[in-house]
Amino acid sequence: MFASLLSLDYRRKRLLKRLPPGVMRDFYAVPFPSRSSDCRELEFAALDLETTGLNPQQDEILSVGLVILRGEQIELQSATHRLVRPQSDIPENSAVIHHITDDHAATGESLAQVLTELLPLLAGKVLIAHHARFELQFLRTACERHFGCRFFMPTIDTQEVARRTLERRNQSFRPQQMRLAELRERYHLPRYRLHNALSDALAAAELFLAQLAQHDLSRPVAVKNFLLKV
Repeated sequence: MFASLLSLDYRRKRLLKRLPPGVMRDFYAVPFPSRSSDCRELEFAALDLETTGLNPQQDEILSVGLVILRGEQIELQSATHRLVRPQSDIPENSAVIHHITDDHAATGESLAQVLTELLPLLAGKVLIAHHARFELQFLRTACERHFGCRFFMPTIDTQEVARRTLERRNQSFRPQQMRLAELRERYHLPRYRLHNALSDALAAAELFLAQLAQHDLSRPVAVKNFLLKV
C-alpha cells in the first residue's frame, strides 16, 4: 500500500540497490522518464500479449508483439513478434481466438529467453498497451517466476485514456465501446486483424498517437497526462 504512493522512479532506485547482477538489474539500471517530459521527446514501447487465458497465475503467455515509437513516429523496423513455447497444451477455446495451435507454439522459444531479450527493449521507455493492466499482470507474474523480481514501468493504457476523455466531456459510453477496434473506428483508424500480438501492438501505438493529436501540440504535452497509476 505504501509503495503505491511512491513515484515509480523512486521505487526503481530502491529496488535497484537490492538486485543482483542480471536482466532485471540491467532493466532497472536505466532511469524511467520524468513525468513532466514532453511526449514528443520520449521513446515508447507499444506491447501486446496473447495468452492461453485471463489468469496470470494459471495461464501462459503464447506470443509477444512490440513496436517502438520515438515521439510521434512509429519505428516500423523495430516491429517484433515472438512466439513462446507453453508448458501445457493450449485450450481449444483459446486457440480459436488467437489462432496459435499446439504445433505452432511448439516452434516457439522459452518464456525466459523471450523476456531476457524483451526487457532491454523496454528499459527507459514508457509502455503503451490497450487494457494495460492485463499485460502488466502477466509480465509481473512472469518476471517473478523466472527472475525472482517484480516488474513495473511507466505505462499508458489507451483504453483508460479514452475513458478519461469521455468522462471529462460528460459523454456516456458502453463497455464494448472501449475495445481496441471500436476506439480505432472512433478515431477513424483502419481496421486490423484482431488477436495477433504484433498487429494489436501496432494498433495500440496508432491509437495513442491519435489520442495525443487531440492535444494542443504547439506546446509541450507532459506524459503525466496519459500515465496509468501502477
